[in-house]
Amino acid sequence: MSFPLYAPAEEHDMLRETVRALADEKIAPRAAETDETEEFPWDVYKALVAADLHAVHVPEEYGGAGADALATVIVIEEVARACASSSLIPAVNKLGTVPLLLSASAALKEQYLPAMARGDAMFSYALSEPEAGSDAAAMKTRAVLDGDHYVLNGTKMWITNAGVSEYYTVMAVTEPGEGARGISAFVVEKSDEGVSFGAKEKKLGIKGSPTRQVILENVRIPASRMIGEPGTGFKTALATLDHTRITIAAQALGIAQGALDYAIGYVKERKQFGRAIGDFQGVQFMLADMAMKLEAARQLTYHAAAKSELAMHGRPQKDLTFLSSAAKCAASDAAMDITTDAVQLLGGYGYTRDFPVERMMRDAKITQIYEGTNQIQRMVMARQLLK
Repeated sequence: MSFPLYAPAEEHDMLRETVRALADEKIAPRAAETDETEEFPWDVYKALVAADLHAVHVPEEYGGAGADALATVIVIEEVARACASSSLIPAVNKLGTVPLLLSASAALKEQYLPAMARGDAMFSYALSEPEAGSDAAAMKTRAVLDGDHYVLNGTKMWITNAGVSEYYTVMAVTEPGEGARGISAFVVEKSDEGVSFGAKEKKLGIKGSPTRQVILENVRIPASRMIGEPGTGFKTALATLDHTRITIAAQALGIAQGALDYAIGYVKERKQFGRAIGDFQGVQFMLADMAMKLEAARQLTYHAAAKSELAMHGRPQKDLTFLSSAAKCAASDAAMDITTDAVQLLGGYGYTRDFPVERMMRDAKITQIYEGTNQIQRMVMARQLLK
């Protein structure tokens, strides 16, 4: 009896080789400097655009590569293996545009997706606020209808790639007092009058990707820039995260893989007591556990990506919410464990900036926090189980 192998297709394996070659050549050599200078790596962005890897998820009808969700995961994973900051280019481009792909009018998609597919613009996602983090529905940003325009006022916080992205998917309250049902989604442009940015946050990791407040002061935009119907913004935001938590899982996998690969190379070379430390059983057990956790998280993430792909093409998957939360949670927890163990395996060297594993450990931490903390992910999973 023959059955299709539960594995990525040959095209996915070829894509991985392509991205890894680019990452090894153009991205990895810049990773430490990007972390040190805390500057957005524009040269890496240009290299990703030249290879059409900056936003592979955009459908072909808008000039994109039309890659499936698993292909997008593989791109993010391989870029993150070299540099976590750089992996936020394809990841956040997807995060910013999934709301349009899910809910926007054909005209709005046509207005914004081709520019991103060409590499002329990046797309960020603005949901969180200073007083609305895990409780995103408590947002205060307002959008008031004025004729055929909306006027937006408020402050969005923790916005990845703020200032370097041209476009922003912004959630705002259009019907006060209606809670989550009173929130709508809009496209805001960096060049819109009244849009400004806070200072760059000083962060533990992912330092090459700016995180800033997006400040909206009487920003007047055409009503046609609303994504979907009024009051559907929060529903779109939650549906978006079902797809994009999987990209954070991918980022975590890549960071962990980079740390494991480096640690394996190190323990084969480093000698103590007259032999390579990789010969000692205590070290071998650590490596085995690291690789086992990573592979378990990877299989869960790829499975979730396959479900995401079906859901994006109109075939609802009732377990997508559970699986995307599980993948994000498992992969980020694994990445934190694996990078911490990699630092341990390098000993004193692991604690210095001369070796990449301390950067990977710092970068891994955010994957447990953003796009829903892992405590929130566990709540989401439990709710799905108890439905």
